[in-house]
Amino acid sequence: MITTLKNMSNAIRCLSMDAVQKANSGHPGMPMGMADVATVLFTKFLKYDSQCLDWADRDRFILSAGHGSMLLYSLSYLTGNDDCSIEDIKDFRQLNAKTAGHPEYGHMKGIETTTGPLGQGITNSVGFALAERMLNARFGDNLVNHKTYVIAGDGCLMEGISQEAITMAGHWKLSNLIVLWDDNDISIDGKISLASSENQKLRFESAGWKVISCDGHNFDDIENALNQAQDSDKPVMIACKTVIGKGSPNKSGTASCHGAPLGNDEIAKAKQELGCDWEPFVIPDDVLNAWRSVGKSGQDARIEWEKRLESSDKKSDFHKCLNPDLGKEFLTAINKIKQNASSDQNKIATRKASQIVLEELYKEIPQLIGGSADLSGSNLTKTNDMDVIQANNYGGSYIHYGIREHGMGAVMNGIALHGGFVPYGGTFMVFADYCRPAIRLSALMGIRSIYVMTHDSIGLGEDGPTHQPVEHLASLRAIPNLLNFRPADLVETAEVWALALQHKNTPSILALSRQGLPTVRTKHTDNNLSAKGAYVLSDCDGERDGTIIATGSEVEIALNAQSELIKQGIKVAVVSMPCMELFIKQDEDYKMSVIGTAPRVGIEAGLKMGWDCVLRREDGFVGMDSFGASAPADELYKHFGITVDNLVSQIKQRI
Repeated sequence: MITTLKNMSNAIRCLSMDAVQKANSGHPGMPMGMADVATVLFTKFLKYDSQCLDWADRDRFILSAGHGSMLLYSLSYLTGNDDCSIEDIKDFRQLNAKTAGHPEYGHMKGIETTTGPLGQGITNSVGFALAERMLNARFGDNLVNHKTYVIAGDGCLMEGISQEAITMAGHWKLSNLIVLWDDNDISIDGKISLASSENQKLRFESAGWKVISCDGHNFDDIENALNQAQDSDKPVMIACKTVIGKGSPNKSGTASCHGAPLGNDEIAKAKQELGCDWEPFVIPDDVLNAWRSVGKSGQDARIEWEKRLESSDKKSDFHKCLNPDLGKEFLTAINKIKQNASSDQNKIATRKASQIVLEELYKEIPQLIGGSADLSGSNLTKTNDMDVIQANNYGGSYIHYGIREHGMGAVMNGIALHGGFVPYGGTFMVFADYCRPAIRLSALMGIRSIYVMTHDSIGLGEDGPTHQPVEHLASLRAIPNLLNFRPADLVETAEVWALALQHKNTPSILALSRQGLPTVRTKHTDNNLSAKGAYVLSDCDGERDGTIIATGSEVEIALNAQSELIKQGIKVAVVSMPCMELFIKQDEDYKMSVIGTAPRVGIEAGLKMGWDCVLRREDGFVGMDSFGASAPADELYKHFGITVDNLVSQIKQRI
């Protein structure tokens, strides 16, 4: 059997060398170094069925060290993934190929998450493992009982986000999480000792992990380590001592095989040394058949699970939980909130408005999982009925992430990717920068992670410029496939929450105010006026002299300016634009019916950058062009000229 395992792991090495060489680009060293570990994992431990790669109770395999993507692609082809042919392997890193330079979610079956930015995969994995435990708490071992396996390298562990991941996993005692550390002592620049002298084993142990060591090229030792990991009551890190580029006679163990093709001569020598002098992209039938048999080995377990699901009295709830379509029932609650808000016309902060909406949404959507980066009382992301998720008690629906914005975003992504839940998490908007890489990957993958970003402008007041976001809306609007919502009152807040939940393939930002805002939608409509991104909130009689376009807290200023202009005989319409991204996607007729042809002035307590999609060169803008300051909110708005008088002046200058 050892000989068979050796040939099977060498198949990974050969395909990886060949594909990288043909592409003249890639990272052969890591797949060659971790081939033995991956072979033992897939042949003896991983619960999966290559013929049904979306089986809900499968083990998840995540390649956090995404630069070694040929390891994953090789395994996909060898195990019989029908979405990965030998031609796909030959097309590695080519335009429109499923086999992209780094594994990309949605490109090929069996890729659980997009990895490449180091540290994201291992942190996503914490979300995967936590989601499994939460589902298990709801549906029991018969329906949910699987593990998440991760291959991570030194680069993953050097990135700061990995500390957030390790700490959270240890604190939550995620015993279903097993990390295989590719301990090869090499990074792009050379030896790890150039930049790090950490004891990674002690680091994991101090965070509450079980740590095991093995020789990453000894099949028995690897198997023994994985056996020890199966029944741990803690997350497990297995330190796999490996040689990068294993099999390459002149480049193994060096940085030269990390991120460059080996060259045809070196590949020939490597194959000779490995005892597999095979033609490029050719795997002998006996080796391929052995792998294909492994790919089908989980079929019986999957069929038995399907039978248990079919006979379970929780079958209907399970299917509902896994269905990304949340239905329309919750919209009744949304409309009730809107109707009451338009009637009561209270002045409240939109962060409080969000909490009011969440109180009702939580009753309607059991998949909703909330959280905050240690700002629950400020973000108002927790409702009265939400129980806190804790170690060994995963039946709740609220997560205390601690002061770990970046980790929170990546864990949310993992939860969303696992399936069964819709995660949202809160922090101050200025700290969107701390979790921006995770937000970007939410957008890249097209997943429904919802980021509640409160204290959205200088309106937060005395905390000063370090906490006052001025450039953040502009920078977040630069991310493709991300919806940035900035509602003006409780009515719009209810509407944008509905939109964030309905967009299954798009993450959302909810930019919410700290300060109280008046109700601007005083006439109820069941229609979601925010759905098209912008709408005429307050029109004028006859032809417009101008148009004011406002977002969030500045809609109030726009309406007050409109009243002042009417007194002066100037007719302007006020447009509320809670989501610029949705508005620019509308057809030209609708857009022009909203913003018109008359002079326009935009107002937003942030930078003008990005507003050129609705403002022409001759149009005006009232906002920020510097950082903020520490003072009460009203004084700050006056100091920076975000006032009725300035807005009136800007309109009059243009008509």
